[in-house]
Amino acid sequence: MNASTTEISPKRTGATMPKRAAPQRQWTIRGALGRRPYAAYAILGVATPILLWAFLSEAAIVPKIFMPGPWDVLKRFWSWIANEGFAGDLGISLERVSLGFISSLVIALPLGLLAGTFKPAEAIIEPAMDFIRYMPAVAFVPLMMLWCGIGELSKVSIIFIGTFFQMVLMFADDVRKVPLQQIEAAQTMGGTRREIVYRVIFPSAAPALLTTCRITLGWAWTYLVVAEIVAANSGLGYAILKAQRFLQTDKIFAGLIVIGFLGLIQDQLLRALHHALFPYLRRQ
Repeated sequence: MNASTTEISPKRTGATMPKRAAPQRQWTIRGALGRRPYAAYAILGVATPILLWAFLSEAAIVPKIFMPGPWDVLKRFWSWIANEGFAGDLGISLERVSLGFISSLVIALPLGLLAGTFKPAEAIIEPAMDFIRYMPAVAFVPLMMLWCGIGELSKVSIIFIGTFFQMVLMFADDVRKVPLQQIEAAQTMGGTRREIVYRVIFPSAAPALLTTCRITLGWAWTYLVVAEIVAANSGLGYAILKAQRFLQTDKIFAGLIVIGFLGLIQDQLLRALHHALFPYLRRQ
């Protein structure tokens, strides 16, 4: 045979055949997961409680007056949209949550940055924040009505109180997690305190700060119902409380689901913003 046509066996030459990459297990600790498996697991996580809810309702294990089925809630939700001013309730609740959360963020961010960077600021700020954050926000409702009246300011103030003090402490903790080596390196290169704070500490802490915003935004929605107790005549929380008086559990379910979806949408928007601003963390 010609040498050009002769097949050389890997066994004869001692060469090794390339090994196939072992399939990656999905349930490894902190392992990666593709988009399709992630979506499948997400659908499973959402569908399971809905199916269990439908089973309990249709099997009459729990009376429908206490637990209406998904179809009953959907019909009530459509009636709310068509005849009961859902758009107005949605708009006013979004406005209250946004104002309360943004006002809390604007004040809490610089305070948290100071408390996490300078020990004297920590000593001044954190004990007071720790003291007040244990006071239930609902206990401030009578005071807000006395101080702010029964208008929108009192409702926004309740949401502010429910988020501000925890936000300051969490921001300060995020700032303290910045590696000291980065600060020392900036000091070695002659950076001023202002430059170190705004060009080293804040950019390094920014991913954790945005994650804290995602968490505290959920608290803002939690305190919405509390805020709308204050002499409200509109809003999602007010609609839920009104439905409670008339034992309209299907509308209560509908209102809770709407608030959950709104919170989920805002959370995913902040998550997308996190990926867009800090893509290097996703690659890591």
